[in-house]
Amino acid sequence: MTDINAYDAAPEGEFRDYVALLKPRVMSLVVFTAFVGLFVAPVDVHPFIAFCSVLFIALGGGASGALNMWYDRDIDAIMNRTQSRPIPSGRVEHSAALGLGLVLSIISVMMLGLVANWFAAGFLAFTIFFYAVVYTVWLKRWTPQNIVIGGAAGAFPPMIGWACATGGISIESLLMFALVFFWTPPHFWALALFMKEDYHNAGVPMLTVTHGRRAARRHIFAYTLVLAPFALWLGVTSVGGPLYMAVAVVLNAAFIRGGWQVLRRDEDAAIADGYLVERRVFKLSLYYLFLHFLALLVQSWMGGW
Repeated sequence: MTDINAYDAAPEGEFRDYVALLKPRVMSLVVFTAFVGLFVAPVDVHPFIAFCSVLFIALGGGASGALNMWYDRDIDAIMNRTQSRPIPSGRVEHSAALGLGLVLSIISVMMLGLVANWFAAGFLAFTIFFYAVVYTVWLKRWTPQNIVIGGAAGAFPPMIGWACATGGISIESLLMFALVFFWTPPHFWALALFMKEDYHNAGVPMLTVTHGRRAARRHIFAYTLVLAPFALWLGVTSVGGPLYMAVAVVLNAAFIRGGWQVLRRDEDAAIADGYLVERRVFKLSLYYLFLHFLALLVQSWMGGW
């Protein structure tokens, strides 16, 4: 006989729980960078097509997040930072997350192909696959370079936006990719410095776990140095201009300075003040990317060089 109480015990997620599966904070970055990539492209796009393109790119990003949460439900239940997510907290069944991720993946790719072009749609499909399979299933649990290689998934959206408008790839879209790609490691490693125990307990081979915090500090500073030339190079392309260049110079000087401060930090001093400098650099990294793309957007409106 079927136990009626079994139905009562089954999780009944609310709408906001299913929205949380899509990682809205991450998706907001995907939406913004994709929109900028589309807007600064040298092709006029009908506002309705532009809106639908960004919408379906956002759905594709959300699909990636749902698939990531479905696969990572075991380690999410261990890490303090992720224990409140819908699946480990028991608000949504993992099978529902898988179904949502697959359905949104198909819808987003097919609709982007119909609204924009099939090159952009194929690019979106590859991005979803890269994040959900290459990064989540393989890289994240296998190598301390997980953030470096896997960061490509988060760097593709501006290229997809550009492809929606132009149907192809250019040096400008590649440099927007490079801006996000080389920003990702110092951004996440700064977070990992004050969240090391989470990754250690979950068995995730983050650089801070496998090579120690001193190595992570060296890598953070090195990547701020590698990142700066690409950010400035973007400023002398067709999408750049004096406003963007001024913003890029200030932000990269601040980011390099922050990386240097993190490098010179003594671990005992960092523990004593609760990783104050590392938290400050992590916060700066959030503003860094947003302000670069905002400057591109405003520069496009004003006109470039």
